[in-house]
Amino acid sequence: FSPGLLVVAGSFAAFRLLNRGLERLVPPPPSARHKRWKWRNIWTSLAHSALPGTHSLSPCRFYLHPELSHDLVSKHPPGAHSLVAVSVGYFLEDFVDMLCNQKLHQSWELLFHHSVVIICFGIAVLLHQYVGFALVALLVEINSIFLHLRQILLMANLVHTTCYRLNSLINLGTYVVFRMATLAWMSRWLFLNRHNVPPAAHAVGTLGMAIMTPMNIVLLYRLLRSDFLK
Repeated sequence: FSPGLLVVAGSFAAFRLLNRGLERLVPPPPSARHKRWKWRNIWTSLAHSALPGTHSLSPCRFYLHPELSHDLVSKHPPGAHSLVAVSVGYFLEDFVDMLCNQKLHQSWELLFHHSVVIICFGIAVLLHQYVGFALVALLVEINSIFLHLRQILLMANLVHTTCYRLNSLINLGTYVVFRMATLAWMSRWLFLNRHNVPPAAHAVGTLGMAIMTPMNIVLLYRLLRSDFLK
């Protein structure tokens, strides 16, 4: 039994409660009332991505703890293990929320994505290893802030506004820096350290990168086509 599982369970419950109460905190506009669950789901995801002092400040951890650049397997800063466990709880909650409220053919990509993340992060939580590698992966959440804001603006029917246009530009910039570049760096690290990582763990990491990279390239194309190429 790992104490990290308690953090995962607590995180799942906390995000579930937040999801249930968000409609009162942020009432959906008329254009989003036909998809109330989606409105709550996006705001819950935004709360996870923008969690102060954790996801959004992940880059600071690498400046304060330069040893992470050399050892992403056994070393991690204080609180990093709990941070990864909190994320596992969120992805489990989001998985259940989509499974209960959306048809499978509409959500299979995200369900597949969440399954990969839950497995990879779950290994880090249970083994207390590869937490540093999971921290690098959480840099992606910086871009997720603007991805979720984009969805909120779309649901609020605010596409033809300066706010949406500005968010689109920031979203594209952070997508390239914090999502594509991060995935490329993680793939490179796995390749360079293939002799230092156990075969099973290396296989899981390589498979995860092989799945995530094409998915994010496709998503980048969809964003470019929707926000810039029209």
